[in-house]
Amino acid sequence: MRCPLGMRPTHRKAPSRRGSYPDMRRIVRRNLKYGGEILDLTWREIKHKPRPLVIVCDISGSMSLYSRLLLHFIHTISNGLMNVEAFVFGTRLTRITRQLKKRDVDDAIRDVSKSVQDWSGGTRIGDALHYFNHKWAKRVLGRGAVVLIISDGWDRGEPATLQAEMDRLQHSCHRLIWLNPLLGSPDYRPLTIGMKTALPYIDNFLPAHNLDSLISLGNLLATIDDSRPERRAGARRKAVAEWSKPRAI
Repeated sequence: MRCPLGMRPTHRKAPSRRGSYPDMRRIVRRNLKYGGEILDLTWREIKHKPRPLVIVCDISGSMSLYSRLLLHFIHTISNGLMNVEAFVFGTRLTRITRQLKKRDVDDAIRDVSKSVQDWSGGTRIGDALHYFNHKWAKRVLGRGAVVLIISDGWDRGEPATLQAEMDRLQHSCHRLIWLNPLLGSPDYRPLTIGMKTALPYIDNFLPAHNLDSLISLGNLLATIDDSRPERRAGARRKAVAEWSKPRAI
């Protein structure tokens, strides 16, 4: 399984047969070569590169059922794309980009489990994102990065901290996607404080309970373009409130 990521325009240009910008250097060289008369024009177009992808995965106790599947998925993406940064968190944030560089997935996951001190423990999403925003955001969120958070939303931290850090993270990235394994259940409602607090700042809220949902995520990543989704937290909060209401039986 491979997940191609949407392309972003760069500030550089490359030679093209039908570009939008004249390639003056090549034009001058050809002009001098043929005695001062321009025989044909050459063009350049804007170069495009894949967007960086930043993955932040919850490995707390409530996510233990899905942790290995999701780490397999992150390992696949990390080895299939050019620019991927990966982090895991429970009560603290740990960067695992280097560990996932190993080709064998079992060796990579073994190294990840050795380097993470809070595996299958509690969850403090707001504190983990606070550490990410202040230590790592400037390093990894440039060039139109896409951020992928994987968590069930159970949180023991302060809602105000989570709200502030989600707001800051959304404004720092090109697209903020949240995968929730529990969303695969037809009866799921975002009733936990953590999930209700985070939802207004999420651009795409998707399930991650099986391989089909991960393939759907790959299809979404491939369609990300230069446009940003509409971000109005007030309207999103009203939608979340309606969605959180229990259904009548």
